Amino acid sequence: MQARKPVVAGQFYPGQHDSCASAIHECLEAVIISEQLPETIVAGIVPHAGWTFSGGLAALVFAAIKQQHEKVNTFVIFGAAHGYVGALPAVSDKGVWATPIGEAVIDEELANDILNTARAVRDPSAHLGEHSIEVQVPFIQDLFPGAKIVPVLVPPTEQAVELGTSVGEIVEKREDKKLVCIGSTDLTHYGPRYGFAPMGSGKHALDWAKNVNDKKFIDLALKLKPVELLASAVRDGSACGPGAAAATVAAAKKLGCERGLLLGHMTSNEIMLEKMGTTSAEAVGYAGIVF
Repeated sequence: MQARKPVVAGQFYPGQHDSCASAIHECLEAVIISEQLPETIVAGIVPHAGWTFSGGLAALVFAAIKQQHEKVNTFVIFGAAHGYVGALPAVSDKGVWATPIGEAVIDEELANDILNTARAVRDPSAHLGEHSIEVQVPFIQDLFPGAKIVPVLVPPTEQAVELGTSVGEIVEKREDKKLVCIGSTDLTHYGPRYGFAPMGSGKHALDWAKNVNDKKFIDLALKLKPVELLASAVRDGSACGPGAAAATVAAAKKLGCERGLLLGHMTSNEIMLEKMGTTSAEAVGYAGIVF
């Protein structure tokens, strides 16, 4: 069976089974869900940095899904296309994805439905060096044993919204199974290191990145405006996976969601201060949202 091997295990998250499982449980033990969750969760947005920075918010989203749905049959995971340069979304449609936790099986039937319905291409090779989906899979394996996945890399083009709507239509018809869409994106990458510093440097600039630039993205996601979210994120540099986020929001909208719920929003600088007692002149934003 075709297997996609992990590429950032041991870097973004622990590379051995026991240490990986311990890290997941550490993230989950810190989860506090204070908001009233929707009765049904159809989608979520998670960050994809190293777990030191993004693990807490990713765990928050997956824990919220688990709280509302003991069993999920398949997660469609829309990933940021950091290195993929194709024009159409790329689907990994066969085999398994290996992580230190084990092997996650691809839902080949659902993958084929997506390929037959949406404007997307079959391209497992596009996923070989991409981390944005990989870092989510161990959480799924731990919380939802036996759940299948459909990994899809989503470029920031208009096809992202079409893809999400098409996937929403497919999910709608599968009433016998619980399917959840996950969009993987980090938010504003601010500072000279990222080539993005329109407000200069210092605390006021980092505050702007979080409270203005990130917030605009989050507000559009919560209001289920995928077209506007995609255009705004590309224009404003407020997300590295705007296609993945737009597809997720479009799917949630198609599935009848009327508003998203923000579970958490932090920056790498805030996490560094909390965990390491230090700060940086640069920062990346992270958010956890459910629909």
